[in-house]
Amino acid sequence: MAKIIFPLVFVFLWSGAFIATRAGLPDVSPITFLAARFTLAGLILLPFTFFSGALGGWANARRILPHLIVAGVLINGATLTAGYWALVDISAATMALLGSLQPLVTAFLSGAIFGDRFRSTQWFGFCLGTAGVAMVAGINSIDLGQTEGILWGVGASACLIAGTLYYARFCRSSALLTANFVQLTAGAGFCWLVVLGFEEIHVSVTPTLVWSFFYLTFGVSLGAMGLYLFMLKTGTAGKVTANFYITPGLTAILGWLILDESLSPHVLVGFGLAMVGLWLVHSRQPAVIRPR
Repeated sequence: MAKIIFPLVFVFLWSGAFIATRAGLPDVSPITFLAARFTLAGLILLPFTFFSGALGGWANARRILPHLIVAGVLINGATLTAGYWALVDISAATMALLGSLQPLVTAFLSGAIFGDRFRSTQWFGFCLGTAGVAMVAGINSIDLGQTEGILWGVGASACLIAGTLYYARFCRSSALLTANFVQLTAGAGFCWLVVLGFEEIHVSVTPTLVWSFFYLTFGVSLGAMGLYLFMLKTGTAGKVTANFYITPGLTAILGWLILDESLSPHVLVGFGLAMVGLWLVHSRQPAVIRPR
């Protein structure tokens, strides 16, 4: 049951992040927003990491601390910083299109690194999921000329792929609470350095910014990222990243429900294709009956 519920909850929380980010960013500088969110989430997790050996796991965390820091910088800090900078020049649709390649590339690399093997139907699922995202997002021809934005978008996807594979390779043995704390703290440190070096801080405290900040802190940094690390701990990297296929479509639906944005029929068709692709990726291999 957890294998079904956890991915669904993760996708819902992650999709809501795009809505919360769009709502909050007009009132705060973007990387400052990230750094503050990671900092608060880390502070909230810190006391829980010392509850018990089973929950905390500091003994093991100290052994792989450098690996946890690298994974945290890649998954939390570098991925979202590059993604936010990409959105300065390109649309969210184009960003989603670039991100749709993450599961396919991750699955291919996980085969070379971990020996993960996928059946032909699963590879078809990866391709169908990518096609579904392309239908949801569309291709903005103006964005294709925004070289800097495209490069930042590709960089964000590359950082998430690298961080995912790195965590799966070196950090699976860590306790989830401790791993998430270390990675959030590493992401916060990275983002604060970026803020000090490149960003002019501005903050306008509004009710919208407050609810956006708390949703991103509790729902995404603590909830969704905790589920993401759990799924990486118990499953293959390719299957876990395939869950991202349905986030663009679900984000569009949430934007229609919450922000009164338009919802085109092709978005629903693309969302349906992505759902089928995700189902194929997660489908179990049928039992082989051998003759006696």
